Amino acid sequence: MSEVKNEGLQDFNWDEFENGRSSEATKETLEKAYDETLSKIAEQQVVEGEVISIDKKEVVVNIGYKSDGIIPASEFRYNPDLKVGDKVEVYVENQEDKRGQLVLSHKKARLSKSWERINEAKDNDEVIQGYIKCRTKGGMIVDIFGIEAFLPGSQIDVHPIRDYDVFVGKTMEFKVVKINQEFRNVVVSHKALIEAELEAQKKEIISHLEKGQVLEGTVKNITSYGVFVDLGGVDGLIHITDLSWGRVSDPHEIVQLDEKIKVVILDFDEEKKRIALGLKQLTPHPWDSLDPNLKVGDHVKGKVVVMADYGAFVEIQPGVEGLIHVSEMSWSQHLRSANEFLKVGDEVEAVILSLDREERKMSLGLKQLKEDPWEHIEEKYPVGSRHTAKVRNFTNFGIFVELEEGVDGLIHISDLSWTKKIKHPSEFTTVGADIDVVVLEIDKENRRLSLGHKQLEPNPWDTYESIYTPGSVHRGKITQMMDKGAVITLNEGGEGFATPKHLVKEDGTQAQLGEELDFKVIEFVKDTKRIILSHSRTFEDVKEEPRSNRKHSGNKKQEATAINNVAASTSLGDLNVLAKLKEKMEKDEKK
Repeated sequence: MSEVKNEGLQDFNWDEFENGRSSEATKETLEKAYDETLSKIAEQQVVEGEVISIDKKEVVVNIGYKSDGIIPASEFRYNPDLKVGDKVEVYVENQEDKRGQLVLSHKKARLSKSWERINEAKDNDEVIQGYIKCRTKGGMIVDIFGIEAFLPGSQIDVHPIRDYDVFVGKTMEFKVVKINQEFRNVVVSHKALIEAELEAQKKEIISHLEKGQVLEGTVKNITSYGVFVDLGGVDGLIHITDLSWGRVSDPHEIVQLDEKIKVVILDFDEEKKRIALGLKQLTPHPWDSLDPNLKVGDHVKGKVVVMADYGAFVEIQPGVEGLIHVSEMSWSQHLRSANEFLKVGDEVEAVILSLDREERKMSLGLKQLKEDPWEHIEEKYPVGSRHTAKVRNFTNFGIFVELEEGVDGLIHISDLSWTKKIKHPSEFTTVGADIDVVVLEIDKENRRLSLGHKQLEPNPWDTYESIYTPGSVHRGKITQMMDKGAVITLNEGGEGFATPKHLVKEDGTQAQLGEELDFKVIEFVKDTKRIILSHSRTFEDVKEEPRSNRKHSGNKKQEATAINNVAASTSLGDLNVLAKLKEKMEKDEKK
């Protein structure tokens, strides 16, 4: 600097200066010499300067220019250790503002090189410092080299963070974990710094673990499926089923966050670094304290804790449960959902059906509290007794009905009606309807009753046998036409059948549906309930009679019909009419 000074002042006239006679030329020379002693700087360039003073608001930096630059202290928040004498990079914004002040920016200097440094930090796995500016959705905003980087909440610490605000305004160390060059997004992590150390710590801890070992830990996190416990650098999981011997719907009922608890090691995997812990195992199993005198047949009380379609689990004391299967809830053989009988929270009394202390299993029953309806079935539902039942369901061969809960019966399709031919039970009744029945047979072993409906009335075929004698003529109406013939509903009751050739009328035409005509009984079979009829025989048989027998044929025809009809009903006691008709016909023959 001294050499430069001498060279700059060798032409200076000291006599004139001392006598106050310096000229303008001399001033210019002086200014020129002074300027040459300063560093040469240009605007919009990054230079290095030295911190010469620091206060709460400003940092003064000397870059060797004729004036010092002032930079807001906020631009150095990321570096709380900044001190006088430190070298810093600054960006020259303006050599001289309105006040003649050199305008510098440390922030812009950092930005100009920040991306290069951030990429270097990531490539070299370098630990860098950053200033946490504020909270944001899902994490924090961190100032790294003047660039705003994102710190996810999950990357702040290895432990879950519940209060982010305590980190705002802090300077921490980070690692760059992700960079998006296109959008200039940076993601940093503080957790990554300590994970490597924790991994070594975890290996050390896991290497000393043993099944059955009891340790103390701190509740770190509570989820719907269990509780994570910090064992001092390594985490273990207590599954919800290992929190208590009883049913647990919410782990918060058992433990609280940050609570210190003792746990037992159930299992661990050194490679996956998974540790299974237990809490309930530190207390005796409730089955071990179950009343030793409890046995099958005893009555117990408890609360329904779990429901399923197939049954209900009842807790008779904490940790001791029994299953009531749906089949043991009612004597009814119509299995339904258990939810129709019970719900969670119900207080119930039940009978012990089975008890296995070694397997720690118990089955219970509800229906056993009531008398088995089949115990005295013969007394309540004797053969021949009449009852009203509820239609439960249909099959092709009959109707299943329920007389009372647990007592079912079957009405065979053939026992529904004496006269009607029923193809399917749905033609006769509906599910849920009441139906009157007669007990026909009892099958106590299989818990089934054979029932009848038509037996409620006398068998009309006993009467038909004496009315529809072969050869008798009866009035009937054609109610159904088929290819093979027609069904005729007879006035006295019952139905008969006539083939097409027996439906030909005297004028040669075919009888039609709905016509009411006389029909002669050709065949009557009681066992199969069959009546074969013919309309054509009513006039054909008359034509075939000998000519001598056809005198007064018109009257004889009517009289013969009347005799046959009356004869068919002689069992009804009308014998006098038959005798008079016969006597009249004999007199006519003599004439």
